[in-house]
Amino acid sequence: MNNILTPDAPETEAFHDAAAAVAHLEELYAQATNFLCTHFTHAMAKGAPASRVRAFYPQILLETSSYAQVDTRLSFGHVSAPGCYRATITRPDLFRSYLTQQIGLLIENHQQPVMIGLSDTPMPVHFAVAGDAQISVPQEGAAAFTLRDIFDVPDLTTTNDDIVNGTYVSPDGVAPLAPFTAQRVDYSLARLAHYTATDPEHFQNHVLFTNYQFYVSEFESYAREQLRDPASGYTSFVSTDNAEITDGDAPLATSIKTPQMPTYHLKRKDGSGITLVNIGVGPSNAKTATDHIAVLRPHAWLMVGHCAGLRNSQALGDFVLAHAYLREDKVLDDDLPVWVPIPALAEIQIALERAVAKVTELEGYELKRVMRTGTVASLDNRNWELREHSGPVQRLSQSRAVALDMESATIAANGFRFRVPYGTLLCVSDKPLHGELKLPGMASDFYKTQVARHLMIGIHAMEALRSMPLERIHSRKLRSFEETAFL
Repeated sequence: MNNILTPDAPETEAFHDAAAAVAHLEELYAQATNFLCTHFTHAMAKGAPASRVRAFYPQILLETSSYAQVDTRLSFGHVSAPGCYRATITRPDLFRSYLTQQIGLLIENHQQPVMIGLSDTPMPVHFAVAGDAQISVPQEGAAAFTLRDIFDVPDLTTTNDDIVNGTYVSPDGVAPLAPFTAQRVDYSLARLAHYTATDPEHFQNHVLFTNYQFYVSEFESYAREQLRDPASGYTSFVSTDNAEITDGDAPLATSIKTPQMPTYHLKRKDGSGITLVNIGVGPSNAKTATDHIAVLRPHAWLMVGHCAGLRNSQALGDFVLAHAYLREDKVLDDDLPVWVPIPALAEIQIALERAVAKVTELEGYELKRVMRTGTVASLDNRNWELREHSGPVQRLSQSRAVALDMESATIAANGFRFRVPYGTLLCVSDKPLHGELKLPGMASDFYKTQVARHLMIGIHAMEALRSMPLERIHSRKLRSFEETAFL
């Protein structure tokens, strides 16, 4: 089979207007997906065509021969040196606001157009048909023909984290313009729908992670209160299986099957609402969730979970604001070595501390009665208490750790790796080193009194961050020597 059937390829065009550039990206993407969907549907009904069927992702190309004269405080929106830069694009409809902003900054800072056209990266048929609920791709061998003989399938050579990990080597000398390739984004969009049972379109720019389902009911209660208030700015609440309500008193359909990471969205029209993800227990889930949510380029994510207090001076219900992390979760060691420091981000820390003060009505030195700032240790062994104590406890003491959990360091480290502002506020639910184990009776009483306060602190922090300019939140501390122009 030597012939390849492709849609008509328009010429690459130059754009000085970001909105027009994004509109053209949407046209090219729609042309490619419609082409693949049509030919795939025909092939499944009538059999394999005589030619291979292929369509390509659209791309953004920037060529510049001079250094940009930009505000040196800005950590994004410009390339660092003259050269040629490229980004393949998927779902421009989903990323319309993001792309318009990022392209607009490129045009403004470099005073030259961006080029919009087709890339040479084939679009896998699995991702092309993902937007059509009436079409599904059968497993290999289930169709009457070998799928990969006719259509392109996902390719791991372009589905990786080489750009964000700083290991990307361009085969043709063209540098990356964005942190993820189109295939990497498509892969994560599909995974998000699978793991969270909600579509990517519902995710908001401010993401709260928790490790307990108890927070969900409180989040729903808060969401209903906001929907009853026309001045709140929130427009709807979305639960699993994309069940959505706009009325605070409306019934909410419940999912028959609970997904691995139940996710809920309190939405605003501009996407600046709050998403809550129950990642469950363990660093593997924390990595999986953040690996995929990162492609949506959220403005911030925070961990608001429970932890073991390590100091005798702590009480159950006290808060811990992490300013450093002892990383023994092990799930990110290959992507981000443990010798890489994970810095605290001032804007996030201030927002969390002020939120604690607001909810507890304590300020200054009095705030220390209920909140400690210090190192949080994250381990990969939930039953670490059962191991011989001298080694682990000595390391924890040497690190000055004040709390221990299984997820916070992973979420912070992946925030650092993916350039997503991060923070952690934990609540002490047990003190195993001091004889206060997490037992059923204690837990229920603790949860009743503390969950609502803890969740509200996270929500108030996110609302404070929402009011900040984006360039303030996205610190230069998260940017490497050679960084992509896009956030």
